[in-house]
Amino acid sequence: MGKSRSAPDIWIIIPTLLLLTIGIIMVYSASSVLAFREFGDSLYYLKRQLIFAVLGIVAMFFTMNVDYLVWKKVARITLFVCFFMLIIVLIPGIGVVRGGARSWLGIGAFGIQPSEFMKMGMILYLSKLLSENQSKIAQFTKGLLPPLGIMGLAFGLIMLQPDLGTGAVLVGASLLIIFISGARLLHLSYLGMIGIAGFIGLIIAAPYRLKRITAFLDPWQDPLGAGYQSIQSLYAIGPGGLVGLGLGMSRQKYSYLPEPQTDFIFSIIAEELGFIGGTLVLLLFTILVWRGMRAAITAPDTFASLIAVGIIGMIAVQVIINIGVVIGMFPVTGITLPFISAGGSSLTLMLTSVGILLNISRYSR
Repeated sequence: MGKSRSAPDIWIIIPTLLLLTIGIIMVYSASSVLAFREFGDSLYYLKRQLIFAVLGIVAMFFTMNVDYLVWKKVARITLFVCFFMLIIVLIPGIGVVRGGARSWLGIGAFGIQPSEFMKMGMILYLSKLLSENQSKIAQFTKGLLPPLGIMGLAFGLIMLQPDLGTGAVLVGASLLIIFISGARLLHLSYLGMIGIAGFIGLIIAAPYRLKRITAFLDPWQDPLGAGYQSIQSLYAIGPGGLVGLGLGMSRQKYSYLPEPQTDFIFSIIAEELGFIGGTLVLLLFTILVWRGMRAAITAPDTFASLIAVGIIGMIAVQVIINIGVVIGMFPVTGITLPFISAGGSSLTLMLTSVGILLNISRYSR
């Protein structure tokens, strides 16, 4: 191929490892009370997070040293495996229900979320498909419909679990890849209108989603029901002030705020570390997104560029949704904060994807 390989972008590695370190510290701080109450071990969630962090770092350094073109060869089979897992997770007795969604495959406390792996599988496949057919993307039927159909099928299977948050991230990252590859804005605008209508239909079809929307508009209408999580999150953020109450000093983690170590961990960060701590986390994500987009711009070919765009889009959309929910800008949906929230599938997938991004940065022009 004649590609010259250099050192990976250190400014992708540094914010990733710093976010991971902050996450490990905050998972312990946010979960210690809950872990002691449920398992009699205040270190329970910390131990799990450390295990998955080590696995994720190993995966990151592995993918960092694997030529990104390998993923082009296995993109189709990867997508097939992800679809297969999305189907079998829906089968009662095989898929495990947690938090009201049949999203898990596994035994006991350990399991994987197929929807998390589908996000990366979709990025790899769309990058391959669109890099090979870029001349057709401006055509609606031959260029745009095939990737949209594949994306829509994956989204539909994820919604059967149901998992709107992960589905939204998958759609956001996929549409970014499709747009960057050269799709016409007019076509995407029309489809966006259809998508909004479909989203409204999904909300109407499930009463609990409608409750979340009304709670988002005014959580104090139902402070002990649909609005409870939003209110408790704001109660955590408010007292944090500029510098926070101090590490480990959160009050909301004492069984007031649900899921303090996963979906609402940014609330605990704001409460304990204040505006300064929250801003530092956002700054690290901003640096990561900036350097990731730089890797996409300087990538040696279209396939690499689209993968980089997809990975950064996946991270950015997930951060925006998670923090938007925490501060009351979006309705509550279950989605983790990348690299920081407790969770095995999400953490290992994110670190693995950063490894692919680092490999692409090694070939930047």
